[in-house]
Amino acid sequence: MENNEKKILLQISNLKQYFPVGKHSFVKANDGISIDIYEGETFGLVGESGCGKSTLGRSILQLYKQTDGRTMYFGRSIDEIAPKYARDTFRTLTKRRELMRTTKEKYEAFQAEYDKKTEQEQFAMHDELVRLKKEANDAMLDVTTLIGGLIAAPDLKVIEKVFLEEYDISKELRSAEGQRVSIQLDLDDAAYAVRKAKENGGNEAAAQAKLDKVQARMDACNEKIDGINRRIEVVHGKIAELRRQYCNEPGYAEFEAHHSNGIDLARLTYSEMRGLRSDLQLIFQDPYSSLNARMTVGQIIGEGMLAHRYFRRNDDRMKDEIIRVMDECGLAPYFLHRYPHQFSGGQRQRIGIARSLALKPKFVVCDEAVSALDVSIQAQIINLLQDLKEKQNLTYLFITHDLSVVKYISDRIGVMYLGNMVEMAPSDDIFAHPLHPYTEALLNAIPTTDENQEKTPEVLEGDIPSPVNPPKGCKFHTRCKYCTEICTQVTPQMREVRPNHMVACHHILEANKD
Repeated sequence: MENNEKKILLQISNLKQYFPVGKHSFVKANDGISIDIYEGETFGLVGESGCGKSTLGRSILQLYKQTDGRTMYFGRSIDEIAPKYARDTFRTLTKRRELMRTTKEKYEAFQAEYDKKTEQEQFAMHDELVRLKKEANDAMLDVTTLIGGLIAAPDLKVIEKVFLEEYDISKELRSAEGQRVSIQLDLDDAAYAVRKAKENGGNEAAAQAKLDKVQARMDACNEKIDGINRRIEVVHGKIAELRRQYCNEPGYAEFEAHHSNGIDLARLTYSEMRGLRSDLQLIFQDPYSSLNARMTVGQIIGEGMLAHRYFRRNDDRMKDEIIRVMDECGLAPYFLHRYPHQFSGGQRQRIGIARSLALKPKFVVCDEAVSALDVSIQAQIINLLQDLKEKQNLTYLFITHDLSVVKYISDRIGVMYLGNMVEMAPSDDIFAHPLHPYTEALLNAIPTTDENQEKTPEVLEGDIPSPVNPPKGCKFHTRCKYCTEICTQVTPQMREVRPNHMVACHHILEANKD
């Protein structure tokens, strides 16, 4: 299936993650990463140690609040989350449209000046051109991802009013659904009490009366939610009518193309992001330090279930669910009350996987999930991850420095160097047709036991530059045997040179293009 036929789950645009190391110095761990991750795929991420792979995974999950850029998540809608940033945007549509206009004018004026310059002068202006383009793009996307082409309407007051009405009703719905979750827990407890009363000869009538009372609360809550949903449908009708009314306005079609019902994770508050943790999970690299030595296996796996109110503490049904998850991850039921120190590295990693998958996530970052394990155990864990992916329709970001591992498990591979993505392609294509010199160097360095292999492994020479003060232009130019003057001055932009094969290089390996 082609990428354009798949549903995008995460769309990362120009993600930057800088860490301060002094008064005016920053480690540029991620310096403008853009990736589309499709639902149900495994996206492999490779590169040398220190290139920013793990930082990228944690920044996507907002465990590190990203410095800049967008991380759009399409597993939930704006209506489902009703984030604060949406309300702030709806209240300032007029100001934001003016900002869109001014930043676009700045960029276009600079572009016109840039086009008149010599190639050497353009080298010096290139980074500022990219910055202004990004600024203009950000100003547009801040609002058009939420309201699309309606930003082209002559009078935005009506638009503001309708979208604020939709937002307020969505917040009301979120509150009612939270109440329903609490009532459902009470309902489950009451139903369990009735069943136990029947089995043990208890006061069945009293248990049934309590169940009926809780059921009445649930019926009232459901009726309230149905009423709110009907109000939302009315507002959606108003919005649809506004789109019909203004669809012929100049610029409508252009802006509508950017309309998105995803959530920008980078703009969520702490509490909003916490509510999404069940969707987005992490499997840690170290199966030893990542597990609490004072908690049993059952407590470790069930901790997230309690935090997200799937069950109440000491609920027998939670124990059944934990055992089910353990079984899926190859853990025996009698492990439930044991502690992490009683297990091998492979078993501990299975516990970590079970903990992450207990919440039934949609996206999982596997951060060097097999690198600390013996080779024989690595194969078992990779096979387990593959099986779980197929059963639960999971999407993985699989981070590793081992090219042989990433080839086996990944649908697509991204190659990172010093905080930047330098090449992205389907897994087989990366190995058959590497187009970036860094990718070529990584592949040439793989040791082999093939006696017929003519080429001997080549070690990539030179040290990785400092991420605090990276080289100008292409960051790889200090170690690249194809380097020319343009590489030292201009940062190469990612572009498609083969079907679904993207590369950022001024000197793409021509021999491999065909």
